[in-house]
Amino acid sequence: MAAVAGLSDKQLARVRGRLEAFAADMFEPMRRSDQRRWGEVYLRGLMLDGKRKSIEPMADRVEDGDEQCLQQFVNQSPWRWEPVRERLAVRMSAEIDPEAWVLDDTGFLKFGTQSVGVARQYCGALGKVGNCQIGVSVSAVTAGSSCPLNWRLFLPEAWNEDPRRETCRVPDEVIHQPKWKLALDMIDELRDWGISVPPLLGDAAYGDVTELRMGLEKRGLQYVLDVKGTTSAVSADTVAVKAEYSGRGRPPVARYERPFGTVAALAAAAGPEACREVAWRQGTRQPLTSRFLAIQVRPMNVQLRHAEPGAEVPLQWLLAEWPEGKDAPTDFWLSNLPEDTPLERLVALAKLRWRIEQDYRELKDALGLDHFEGRSYNGWQHHVTLVSVAHGFLTTERLRRRPPLRAAA
Repeated sequence: MAAVAGLSDKQLARVRGRLEAFAADMFEPMRRSDQRRWGEVYLRGLMLDGKRKSIEPMADRVEDGDEQCLQQFVNQSPWRWEPVRERLAVRMSAEIDPEAWVLDDTGFLKFGTQSVGVARQYCGALGKVGNCQIGVSVSAVTAGSSCPLNWRLFLPEAWNEDPRRETCRVPDEVIHQPKWKLALDMIDELRDWGISVPPLLGDAAYGDVTELRMGLEKRGLQYVLDVKGTTSAVSADTVAVKAEYSGRGRPPVARYERPFGTVAALAAAAGPEACREVAWRQGTRQPLTSRFLAIQVRPMNVQLRHAEPGAEVPLQWLLAEWPEGKDAPTDFWLSNLPEDTPLERLVALAKLRWRIEQDYRELKDALGLDHFEGRSYNGWQHHVTLVSVAHGFLTTERLRRRPPLRAAA
């Protein structure tokens, strides 16, 4: 129901009752009635059609808006965002019944230097280095719907000692953490809220981080993660070799002999005859299809080799896409799904990450995710939480009107 431009007054009026009920449910943890009231007003401001979703134009847009009250509610009010996110995550997990969670991050372009976490860093929205904040998210997804469940603000390492911490009111315990650690932290928090974790998806910025994959393995979680073609790996039948003991010093442990291969070379060596054509979802005119192969490999990242000295590095799926007309595979994923997982299942999950790209467009263009003009740490956390609640409500409205699409089993 929600176009990227936002809702008209007439559209919003039609759903006003359900929105108020949804907001009352989400904002129930807020202690004060005025906080709950301004939360619902803020949601309407976010969802109404309008070019800017910062506080001043939103206050003008809604009939009961008040710029000063909304500024205080978002930037100064002490309400905790974690209980609101918990209620949203629990409800939307039930509404969506996600096939996967997507780990991702997005840039919030900034022109000044005083906003919390701002720095010159790579910004996906620009496709280059720019002055921006970075938000890391975990989103629940199916082929037909999704919703952000949790957020973390990425603080560049320079912010650990930056004097702007005080003016932006950054808590002492909030310091620089790599994005993959923020992702694991959010997953742990979602699990503490009693939510079951489906397979995890992420692009190569996450998939190529061995510590992330090991962290997921340690938690008993499944994943299908993009990796670069240069990621080290050996074939499934490669065994570790123990050097002959000289009789002096510690006895040697079994080691995998170099040189190691790459996932690109292993997929290419399997040959095009190992590929099958798989359709993963319906496009605008016809099913989306390509050729894929899946083979068992042993990733050879140094952390994996040293995790248990002398032990075999576990087997994983290497999924590769080899489009018709290409001389070699073009895209690669590593997965710890069971050995009997069908190729169609691996492909469906690997290709499901597209959903988050579509939703980031709505979160930013229609709901003003990156329009926040405040500078404080709490203000940023409040804003992204409220945008997620607005997106969750619109998702429930869509699900009322049609059955959700699901990827291939």
